[in-house]
Amino acid sequence: GFFRDGTMEDDIRGRMQKTLDALRADLGKIRGGRAHAGLLDGIVVSCYGTDMPLSQTASVSAADARTLVVSPWDSNNSAAIEKAIRDSDLGLNPAASPGGIRVKMPELSEERRRDLVKVVGREAETAKIALRNIRREAVAAIKADVKSGAMSEDEGRRAENAAQKTTDESVAEADSLTEQKKQELLAV
Repeated sequence: GFFRDGTMEDDIRGRMQKTLDALRADLGKIRGGRAHAGLLDGIVVSCYGTDMPLSQTASVSAADARTLVVSPWDSNNSAAIEKAIRDSDLGLNPAASPGGIRVKMPELSEERRRDLVKVVGREAETAKIALRNIRREAVAAIKADVKSGAMSEDEGRRAENAAQKTTDESVAEADSLTEQKKQELLAV
């Protein structure tokens, strides 16, 4: 069923917390002009006939504040890794070099900042949809419990209200995280 362990409220809150943690991680990857290894975490590379996370094909380190170095574990994958970085929505232009693939962080133009703010908005919307889906699944499970007699109508109503309250709090936290990130990106 929907509620695996503990109380229903704990389960809903736990699932929503995971969604918020994922949003926090995703927003952490969206960086202003500074280079940091986690920036490329979301990139998927097509190699060996399959799609795999960049982290399984190469190591990433920051050479300095504005440059990442991607060191493929198998040099045959260099071109695929370069392509994956170039095709990502991060606006990066990787260049092959003897020490690995160098990725210079672009100076953030006003336009680039606005693009990143849009990416932040999309991440937030995805998280909020996920939060609402968790609530919808919970409410469906509650209604089924009421119908089967496992829960009284009053308990069902209380549980639905609690699910809504947790959803509202989680959506508010998602909005707050997003707003902080947007401010950080727009601060020059």
